[in-house]
Amino acid sequence: MTDRNGSAGPALRVRFAPSPTGMFHVGGARSALFNWALAEQAGGRFVLRIEDTDAARNRPEWTEGIISALAWIGVNGDSPVFEGPYFQSAYEEQHRAAVTRLLAAGRAYHCTCTRDDVKARTGSQHQGYDGHCRERGLTEGAVRYRTPDQGVTVVDDLVRGRVEFPNDAIEDFVVARGDGSPLFVLANVVDDIEMRITHVVRAEEHLSNTPKQQLLWEALGVAPPVWAHIPVIVNEKRQKLSKRRDKVALESYRDEGYLPEAMVNYLMLLGWGPGDDREIMPWSEMMPLFRLADVNPSPAFFDEKKLRAFNGEYIRALPAEVFAARCEPWLEPDWSREIFARVAPLAQTRIAVLSEIRANVDFLFLDEPVFDQPSWDKAMKPGAEAILAGYLARLETVSFDPESLKEALTEVGAEHGLKLGKAQAPVRVAITGRTVGLPLFESIEALGRERAVDRLRAALGRLAAAPAPTG
Repeated sequence: MTDRNGSAGPALRVRFAPSPTGMFHVGGARSALFNWALAEQAGGRFVLRIEDTDAARNRPEWTEGIISALAWIGVNGDSPVFEGPYFQSAYEEQHRAAVTRLLAAGRAYHCTCTRDDVKARTGSQHQGYDGHCRERGLTEGAVRYRTPDQGVTVVDDLVRGRVEFPNDAIEDFVVARGDGSPLFVLANVVDDIEMRITHVVRAEEHLSNTPKQQLLWEALGVAPPVWAHIPVIVNEKRQKLSKRRDKVALESYRDEGYLPEAMVNYLMLLGWGPGDDREIMPWSEMMPLFRLADVNPSPAFFDEKKLRAFNGEYIRALPAEVFAARCEPWLEPDWSREIFARVAPLAQTRIAVLSEIRANVDFLFLDEPVFDQPSWDKAMKPGAEAILAGYLARLETVSFDPESLKEALTEVGAEHGLKLGKAQAPVRVAITGRTVGLPLFESIEALGRERAVDRLRAALGRLAAAPAPTG
C-alpha cells in the first residue's frame, strides 16, 4: 500500500537532474525542494544527477553553481538522504547497451530518413514520422523506437490524475543518433533505471515526454516510476518565467541578500500550501505536511513583492547577533563592528533584503555622507538653512541622547512654524545623505557630536555656495 505521495516506504528514491547550461532557475529550486521533502519524509534518497551530455553548452562553473545554490537552500550532503552528484556522461556505456537491447528485441529500428524525406513523402513539413524504415531491416542510421500503432499509453500522475496519450499520435521517436549516441529521452530513462528511481517529480513542461519515457521503461523490462508533474511558474502577466525576461536566477536572490530560509518557505508555496491559511513557517514544519496530492496543477505565480515581504518577516525574526552576522558580506572590513552593533537592531526592522543594510548605515563610517541630488533637492527647501543653523547651535551644547536631540530639533522647528516631521528633513539629509533611513536621533547619537556638527556645517556651506534662484 502506498501513501498520498505514492511512497512505498524507505525504498523511495527521487532525483533532481538539472543541466549545467546557465544560472540556477527558481523553478528548478522549487522542484528540488519538493523532491527533498519527499525524501526526508520517507527516509529515502534524493539523487542529484547532473545531465551534462550537451558538451557545447555545459560549463564547469554552471555545475558548481547548481551545487552551491542547492546547498544554500539546504539541499546538500549534510543530510543522509542526499546522494550524488552523479554525471550523466558517465553512463554512456549503459545508454548504448540499452539501444542494443531495444534493437535486438525488435522494439527499435534503424532509420536513414531526413526531415526533407518525410516532407517529400507526406507533402507536409508538420507531419510526424511516417514509419518508412520500420521494415527495411537497415543496420545503420539513427535509431527509432517502434511505438505501438493502437491503444493508449496511460500516465497516472499524482498531481494531474490519469492522462491518456493515444499511441497513434506518438510518432516513432528517435532514441539514438546515427553515431550511436543516445538522445535525452532514452538517456534519462536509463539513468533513472540505473539509479533505481521510484518517483519522478518534475516540472509540467516534461509531461509531453512522459508517454515516450514510460514506453521505454516498459520496453526495458522495468516498471515505470510514480509520476508527478508540478505546475509551471508564471510572472505577473501569467507568462512562463523566462531567463531572458524575468529575474529567475536563484543566485541573484542570494547575492541580493535574501535569506535561504525565506526563499525555501516561499518556493514551497508555489503550487502547494500547508492548509489553515498558514504561510510563514520553517522547513521543519512544512516538510512533514507536504503531499503531492495537495499540489495544485494550476500555474503558480512567482510574486517577487510577496517574496520580499516574506524575507522581511524572516529578517525581523532573527536574533540580533545572528542578524549582525548575516549582514557581514555587505559591510566594509574597516567599518567598526561595535558601532554597527549599536544600530543594527534599528536597521533590522526596516530592511527587507540584507543588501539594503549598507545604505542604512554607511553614513556612520564614511568621512562624509553620500551625496544624492534628488534627496538634497527634496529636503533643502526655502527655510532649510535656518533649521540647520538653529539645530547646529543647539548640537554644540545639548545633552547627547536621542530624547534630548529630538527635543532640541522640536524647539528649532517650532521657532520657524514647523512640526518635527518637516524640521527633520534637512537635518536627516545633512547627517545621512538620504531622505529615509534609521531613526534620526539614534543616528545622530551613534555618529557622535563632533561629526554631526561637522556635517551640519558642511550642509550649510553647500547651501551658501549654491547659486541664487532666478526668475
